Amino acid sequence: MSSSRYRGRFAPSPTGPLHFGSLVAALGSYLDARAHDGSWLLRMEDVDAPRVMPGAADAILRALEAHGFEWDGEITYQSRRGAVYRAALQALQDQGLVYACACSRKQLAETAKRGIDGYIYRGACRERPPAADAALRLRVPAERIAFDDRVQGRVACDLARESGDFVLKRADGIYAYQLAVVADDAEQGITDIVRGADLLTSTPRQIVLQRYLGLPTPRYAHLPVVLDAAGDKLSKQTLAEPIDPQRPLPALLRALRFLGASDVREVGGLAEFWAQADAAWPVLIRPLRGRRPA
Repeated sequence: MSSSRYRGRFAPSPTGPLHFGSLVAALGSYLDARAHDGSWLLRMEDVDAPRVMPGAADAILRALEAHGFEWDGEITYQSRRGAVYRAALQALQDQGLVYACACSRKQLAETAKRGIDGYIYRGACRERPPAADAALRLRVPAERIAFDDRVQGRVACDLARESGDFVLKRADGIYAYQLAVVADDAEQGITDIVRGADLLTSTPRQIVLQRYLGLPTPRYAHLPVVLDAAGDKLSKQTLAEPIDPQRPLPALLRALRFLGASDVREVGGLAEFWAQADAAWPVLIRPLRGRRPA
């Protein structure tokens, strides 16, 4: 990974069309890359094949293009990168960091406590060797993982107590998000990750994987997430409405306002919008620090 050249990315999951919450994340990451005169890569996180909606990846691409986003290089598809994830998993197994887990979701629900993101797995199966027909978990270290986030400030997490050993590969053979994203970011030379604060709890787990695999840790900036009327994160699971590729300017202006641009003016076209957004971003990123999701 380059030590100086900024390389950012946007990595949507094609489980449905692009919605406003994803547009906010795309806008923030894109503006940050432009502000640093860097590259902005696009990656389709379609590793979880059963959740992928047919045609969603193409719809996302069309929506991004209609809103004026331009990415660098070829698009990466996780579904085509099994060999990369297999090699990363093998490297962890060679260090004795992986074990097979036979615990069902029902067992976890009945016995485990809730943690920062799901159930806290206490390592009931830690003595089991890796097996092809079982879920594979990573042994997390008994230490606090800390990092400085450009928006959220200092963040620290004791994975063993707050999360526990997490899954790297499911029993059905699908590689887990945490392993895939770490391998992808490293191979693509990503230096800066700008994404929603809903993924903040994933970052300590990704940092642990980076350390075990001898990979660099990117800089992180976790933006406030968009909530729906019920106070839940706006997402495909909460039936968020897709953005309209035929009317890009209203959504873009709303997204820029969400990111804190209070003096946004109405514009007549995409070129005028992007000029306004580029000028606003260096001022916006600083006040975002510490702001609660809204």
